[in-house]
Amino acid sequence: MNDYIYLISSLPMLHFIGKPPSSFEKFITICRGLIPQADLEIIQASNISGDYLQAEQKTLQAWRDFDTGLRNELVKLRASRKHIPVASHLRQEIFLGQTIVHLALAAQKNIYPLEAEKLLDEARWNFLEEISFGHYFDLDHLIIYAHKLLLLEKWARINTADTQALIEGVLSIG
Repeated sequence: MNDYIYLISSLPMLHFIGKPPSSFEKFITICRGLIPQADLEIIQASNISGDYLQAEQKTLQAWRDFDTGLRNELVKLRASRKHIPVASHLRQEIFLGQTIVHLALAAQKNIYPLEAEKLLDEARWNFLEEISFGHYFDLDHLIIYAHKLLLLEKWARINTADTQALIEGVLSIG
């Protein structure tokens, strides 16, 4: 088990409401040469897209299970609202408890899609915080950091989007 005290102590802190201090790609560049290639490849496998494969690394798999479970709950709610069969739309069946069911329900009931997405991403962030306990200078910390950075990048793109151009694009489709 490797500890990356110098690397991790040099990384800026991340806050859900803040801007990303750097891009995910720059983070990978910083890690390259400071950690073994096998660990770098695990970090490079970090993503928040929902398109996940089974992972051998425990923290990476915990993230994927949580996010898949959350997405499955959202699918179940949307399918029941539209009265369509849900089985073909679910990914690997993962049940993570009632909290995630209530979270998905709260997001679905929110009339503002952006606020609903923020609620979901804040829950994802909080999950990453929970699983970070006890991981201060190890690979798990870097994996969690990478996922938080990806969430911040997502919101930076959302917050800097040209809303007028998006609205005009949507209106011109119809």
